[in-house]
Amino acid sequence: MRVFVTGGAGFISSTVVRELRARGDEVSAAVRQPDRAHALRDLGCRLVGTDLSSTVELTGPMAGCDAVIHAAGSYRVGILDRDRPAMADSNVGATTRVIAAARAAGIPRILYLSTVNVFGNTHGEVVDETFRRDPKGGFLSWYDETKYRAHLIAEAQIAGGAPVVIAMPGQVYGPGDHSAVGQQLAGAFHGRLAYLALTDVGLCFVHVDDMAAGLLAALDRGRLGESYVFDGEPVRLIDALRIAARLGGHRLPALSVPTRLLGLMAPLSGALGGRLGVPANLAEVFSAADGVTYWASHAKASRELGFAPRPLEAGLSDTFGAG
Repeated sequence: MRVFVTGGAGFISSTVVRELRARGDEVSAAVRQPDRAHALRDLGCRLVGTDLSSTVELTGPMAGCDAVIHAAGSYRVGILDRDRPAMADSNVGATTRVIAAARAAGIPRILYLSTVNVFGNTHGEVVDETFRRDPKGGFLSWYDETKYRAHLIAEAQIAGGAPVVIAMPGQVYGPGDHSAVGQQLAGAFHGRLAYLALTDVGLCFVHVDDMAAGLLAALDRGRLGESYVFDGEPVRLIDALRIAARLGGHRLPALSVPTRLLGLMAPLSGALGGRLGVPANLAEVFSAADGVTYWASHAKASRELGFAPRPLEAGLSDTFGAG
């Protein structure tokens, strides 16, 4: 296949690109700075320099491809108001433009990377692709809202005849994961975690290699117009940290910041300006993590695409080379 991939240098998408090249596919990778994308160049990818700001400029490089994977986006929680327009453009605007360009180029398959975040807080329930949140209940973060809006755009494009398959990953982890959750897992494994906070958030972890395998299966065999959840078993963050610490031969820190205290600090975080290790927008972090569950079932992907995520303990062991 000839595949056009946006965000080719990202955590998930770089793994997908590596697997595409390993099986012999030709890859055109859209990146902001081609001169810095040495790993993609070494894999033999054609590099396309773009910030995804122009539908017209994207259409040409996509021409002749068999598929487009739109994996670019912005994933941060706790951003300031001034950063909201950029995230909205990365998650909503870019999705609109990329799908429009792919349709203009006559691409027969478009794989859009969404997230289980679009379900919102599942309140302890494990939901599936048929679940619909009530947006009147508000959003947990600006990331949550912008990805929800982008997801609706993809669904609207499907309703309009676009050949889109939607992939919805859970909490992706593995080598090279620099997310806040990934840093906590690494800290627990190496015994460098200073304290615990907001560890009752519920996540469904999925190893990045399993995620990439799922995306390739969706690319090859996913039914057009369908959504597929790719994640693992539902756990609380504290349980994942316990596994990581045990694998690394360490104990979790005794210091745990009370949730009530964080709630009281949240309105003051802006004044601290990100100092003392406090996020500049702690209120958003608190809203997105305090007892929230992002739990969804991957049964459909397993049934239709053969998706088989490894257990969390095995995945963390592989991530950190334990055992």
